[in-house]
Amino acid sequence: MIVQLVLLLAGLGLIVFGADWLVDGASAIARKVGISEFVIGLTIVGFGTSCPELVVSLTGAIAGNADVSIGNVVGSNIFNTLLILGLTALVLPIGITTDNKRRDIPLTLLVTFLLIALGMGKVLAGVSDVDGISRVEGAVFLVLFAAYMYMCFKFDKGAEDNGEDAKAISSIWLAILLVAAGLCGLIFGGRLFVNSATAVARMLGVSDKFIAITVLAGGTSLPELATCVVAAAKKKGQLALGNILGSNVFNILLILGCSAVVSPISFAAMDLIDMLVLFGSAVLVWMSSYTFKKDRIDRCEGAIFVLCFIGYYVYLVSQL
Repeated sequence: MIVQLVLLLAGLGLIVFGADWLVDGASAIARKVGISEFVIGLTIVGFGTSCPELVVSLTGAIAGNADVSIGNVVGSNIFNTLLILGLTALVLPIGITTDNKRRDIPLTLLVTFLLIALGMGKVLAGVSDVDGISRVEGAVFLVLFAAYMYMCFKFDKGAEDNGEDAKAISSIWLAILLVAAGLCGLIFGGRLFVNSATAVARMLGVSDKFIAITVLAGGTSLPELATCVVAAAKKKGQLALGNILGSNVFNILLILGCSAVVSPISFAAMDLIDMLVLFGSAVLVWMSSYTFKKDRIDRCEGAIFVLCFIGYYVYLVSQL
């Protein structure tokens, strides 16, 4: 037990330091190459923090158990949006730009709707024989992902250079090294944390199913959590928002696309409530652009996000 607790703390330490290095390095890259922090968060940081989900989903697909991919992605996206974005907004209200309102948030909402419409076609409208994502639909997801990445860079307005990161990090290579070190810390620290937490939970007699919906589901989202909270503390709200929106789109289009191409994904084990919560979480982000203090996700909305997440997890526990 003591060894596992030490490993748990070591994993947590790697996550914290990794997030700090990643945010500093990514911000410096954005300043030096003229790309906005939002796009850096959407792409480099979003992809990096989605690596645990990618590994879990692809491993399951290659092993012939692609069904684990959908549960991993749905759980992670709900965790990302409701808990992580909610906690981030509680630390520091997140500003929403005009481009976020007109393009980025609606696209995330559209991608989420597309997943549900294709994956739950039989339940929702009886338009397919089985609920799931086929290989062809997986390939379509990958094409949409490539188009999404092109659009992000094509229409990016660039960074507003205030010189802060340039002074702190003088070399672009040092910034890249910090990003790489940060991602390694987040990924390996997250794995160490999850494995240790699972071992401790089993020693305490907690059921495997409870571990799966709490420790494991949240564990693959630890990189996003650490990165966003650190970004908020450093007053880099656009980086945090880009990380969450990017991670969610990566999870659906890239991870599920790759997994479905390897092996078609069944939605048979998915509850309609889960999909409604997934879509509802995306709607909440969109609504935050227009409610309370417009053009920002403020602390009040952050609290609502967190309360919705708690309510959803209470529901999950009640189903055990």
